[in-house]
Amino acid sequence: MYKVIGLTGGIASGKSTASDYIRSLGFEVLDADVYARKVTERDSAGYHKIIEAFGTDILDGNKEIDRRKLGEIIFNDPEERKKLNSISHPEIRRMMNADQDEFVKQNHVFLDIPLLFENGLDKKCDITITVYVTKENQLERLMVRNELSEKDAVSRVNSQMSLDEKKNLSDYVFDNNNDQKELYEQIDKFVEMLKNHQL
Repeated sequence: MYKVIGLTGGIASGKSTASDYIRSLGFEVLDADVYARKVTERDSAGYHKIIEAFGTDILDGNKEIDRRKLGEIIFNDPEERKKLNSISHPEIRRMMNADQDEFVKQNHVFLDIPLLFENGLDKKCDITITVYVTKENQLERLMVRNELSEKDAVSRVNSQMSLDEKKNLSDYVFDNNNDQKELYEQIDKFVEMLKNHQL
């Protein structure tokens, strides 16, 4: 019986690095962000609903949704964030569930979901994992990666459930405070246990 494994983290915690590595080991990793982009693709049902809710100011010159403009609105306003989530989440879930049901017939499936616990999706997983870094490291990495001021970085990090909270809710934690090699070693160990039915 194959397992559904929820993988989460926070902005700049290294979740994508972990996902990419897990994928390279031959597992399907269904990435909620990829589905979220599909929801905002031009002329999709989600696209029209989002424009209806947020207006045409969020479009770029090609009439595509400018994710940066939309991000600026939702990161600073919990109500606006709620509004976007109520449009996009049901659609993302529907697409992910369909793919998950297919892939889990052949192998363990990882779900890369930033809002795993916030949306109660951990209940649909057999195992949950958080990619963890301290808040100091998270802010530092985010400022460097996205060229953000400290104020903007803090606002983005604070718009999410804290990694300490996610860590406490998870079955497993991949600690990513050190180098990539150490992260990969933790993943290898987890995958070994998974293959040997020790989980």
